[in-house]
Amino acid sequence: MASDQVRRKLAAILAADIVGYSRLMGVDETGTLARLKDYRRELIDPKNKQYRGRVVKTTGDGILIEFPSVVDAVSCAIDVQRGMRERNAGVSEEKRIEFRVGINLGDVIIEGRDLFGDGVNIAARLEALAEPGGICISETVLSHTRGKVAVAVEDLGEQTLKNIVQPIHVYRLVLDGGQEATKPRSEEPAPVLPDRPSIAVLPFQNMSGDPEQEYFSDGIVEEIITALSRMRWLFVIARNSSFTYKGRSVDVKQVGRELGVRYVLEGSVRKAANRIRITGQLIDAATGAHLWADRFDGGLEDVFELQDHVTSSVVGAIAPKLEQAEIERAKRKPTENLDAYDYYLRGLASAHRWTREGLSEALRLFTQAVELDPDFASACGAAAWCYVWRVANGWMTDRAQELAEATRWAGKAADLGKDDAVALSFAGLAFGYAAGDPATGLALIDKALLLNPNLAAAWTASGFLRAFRGEPDLAIEHSARAMRLSPLDPLMFFMHHSTALAQFLAGRHEKAWPVADMACRERPNYLSALRVAAASHALSGHPHEAQSYISRALELDPELRISNLRDRIGPFRPDGLATYIDALRKAGLPE
Repeated sequence: MASDQVRRKLAAILAADIVGYSRLMGVDETGTLARLKDYRRELIDPKNKQYRGRVVKTTGDGILIEFPSVVDAVSCAIDVQRGMRERNAGVSEEKRIEFRVGINLGDVIIEGRDLFGDGVNIAARLEALAEPGGICISETVLSHTRGKVAVAVEDLGEQTLKNIVQPIHVYRLVLDGGQEATKPRSEEPAPVLPDRPSIAVLPFQNMSGDPEQEYFSDGIVEEIITALSRMRWLFVIARNSSFTYKGRSVDVKQVGRELGVRYVLEGSVRKAANRIRITGQLIDAATGAHLWADRFDGGLEDVFELQDHVTSSVVGAIAPKLEQAEIERAKRKPTENLDAYDYYLRGLASAHRWTREGLSEALRLFTQAVELDPDFASACGAAAWCYVWRVANGWMTDRAQELAEATRWAGKAADLGKDDAVALSFAGLAFGYAAGDPATGLALIDKALLLNPNLAAAWTASGFLRAFRGEPDLAIEHSARAMRLSPLDPLMFFMHHSTALAQFLAGRHEKAWPVADMACRERPNYLSALRVAAASHALSGHPHEAQSYISRALELDPELRISNLRDRIGPFRPDGLATYIDALRKAGLPE
């Protein structure tokens, strides 16, 4: 019967969603909703009305719109995306709202006001292929808009789309000439590509044939990262995230998607006797094209000059018109004493084991570095940083003596490293946490961020100390910035702990415990996170979980009590400390 027939029609379908919606809501729920409401009122709804679009349905982070004309659908999408770029120009990366858009012209099934079928599904899959701020269209859309919409397109070839039987030929609209080509994304949302050049420096392959020299190859890469990070215009992924690819055969395009960068630098180091050879190549992560490659040979005594040469060449390949003065700022060396530097690199390799024994060995090596070069600020800061971790993990043997040593090393790093962002970050964290002086610590960290705004370690330290200082929202914002700069950081547990602590001290216990749980899963023996998890669960009405975390904390620190808690925690404000102690008492911590 006619009434039983499925109703169909040909329709232009636009599917859009918000990039990183969950992250945006987690960082600033109220602000995100307010900005989104403003964008819809001022831009999206007027454009939709102008081009006669009908909203079929919305979700928390997405929208489906039907247009009577495919030209109208594409024109509306272009106007909205360009309008969003203008509105995002002055917004920080952490708070930027961006859309992905997919457009298809196809047969759809009508059920009431809703639409179904492959015509809709293809539009949704095309949206998933678009880059943040971008638009992907099907070949059918292209054929109907060619010559009618003034915008360039890029052919992405045939793509196999989830739950779509036949491959679909996909095109990307090039809204601005300088954008990169889009590539298919995984199910997990990739980091948002920054609006400035971005780079990840992968671990260089050690070609020396000597595993003992691994630390030297790592040190070469770390110095290149540090030098590049001083460029304010350049977004640099932190060492800890880059080094998660160490020892792996990687697809550079995949690395670019996973880390959210435009360029990848890879290379090798061959060290034999007193000679060294460094090779490097810069790759466009979107296309896989090799933009630059070079080889540097020299004596071991010229290693810093070689590092400078590599860094200058990379910067020159990314921005040929950059003034030489900017390149010169990237040529700062931590020390001219190669022997001291050698000990420093070995110390970093030991510290990154994150064990009690590794930190003790690192402290010994940093001390040797400073004995050889008394002005080595980064080594002084790294020594102070070791004491911070000894305090945080309850690994001190003589509390008074070790806190005094932490303060001494931090003071020395601050005095010597007035232009060294790494040294100032180390010193700031030690002053703020171990020495109990967050005001001095934050002043040093703020200076470090002025010197090097790409230093993830500085943003991490700032987020941690600002939680204690009574600035929870700023603490969460700075921790989120650190996570973005180093999305695969082994210290992610510390960033999550800082976020959970900030939420707890702000009285948002229901938001604190899920993040504290993540920190504990990532580092099950990190006492500070265990205590925050126990406290936030206790005040959220989860007694079983709170008691479980307290039991784990007591396994690691059997002497932990309410009476000695102040010796094991950071510089809480009085009101926050009282709440924290009451929560841990409720969780079952003995008196």
